[in-house]
Amino acid sequence: MGPANRHDHAALALAPAVDLSRRGQEKGGRLTEIATTGQEAATSVRVLLVDDHDLFRTGLRNLLEERGVQIAGEAGAGDAAVRLVRELTPDVVVMDLHMPGMSGIEAIKQISAVAPLTRVLVLTISDQDDDVLDAILAGACGYLLKDASVEDLIRGIESAAIGESLVSPAIAGKVLQQVRATTASPEAAETIRTELSEREIDVLKLIANGNDNAMIAAELHISPKTVKNHISNILMKLQIHNRIQAAVFAVRSGLV
Repeated sequence: MGPANRHDHAALALAPAVDLSRRGQEKGGRLTEIATTGQEAATSVRVLLVDDHDLFRTGLRNLLEERGVQIAGEAGAGDAAVRLVRELTPDVVVMDLHMPGMSGIEAIKQISAVAPLTRVLVLTISDQDDDVLDAILAGACGYLLKDASVEDLIRGIESAAIGESLVSPAIAGKVLQQVRATTASPEAAETIRTELSEREIDVLKLIANGNDNAMIAAELHISPKTVKNHISNILMKLQIHNRIQAAVFAVRSGLV
């Protein structure tokens, strides 16, 4: 099952793609390939690791600390993650989805509510459509599988820390297919028409079609800084957390 058109392929692919050709076959899926780029940027980001698998969490911590990433803390359950986010105010939470007790989805919702400046990057074995869409709608700004490389994970952490999004085209297409299969939202369309300026609508369309900030700036002949300002205004006016949610909102509204 593949996306219906180019927009479905691109709409959520807002950062370099993750190789999903290999699927994790067990909860403690391997993280391989030493990261050689972007390590300096990651060292200033404080990360909270959330996974109920102790061995995987310990191995992940060691891998990231070897590359200079600051680990602010660890949690083995969703409720503990929410509590630690309040106490530690990490920049990024790397979150598993399926844990005993409070699920990762519910934890993402609560973290988004109590600490909107803390970004959540999902790291899981599940590529099921419902899990991906639920995580994105809950407020996650990235979605990786556990067989991703360390380089991809660090890239995802860096992207999350600055409010960017990292979702592979393969997963993005599946999400957009699912969104398109649901009933269109007249309320979303009305909100876009009444809340956003014409230029902001132009930017939103380009976001939903998979353009990054540099591409949007070139297309609209404006500076990247102006693009960032427009995106901040769009998120604030639509009351959503990140540009992945903006893309989903645009598709639901029928804008693209």
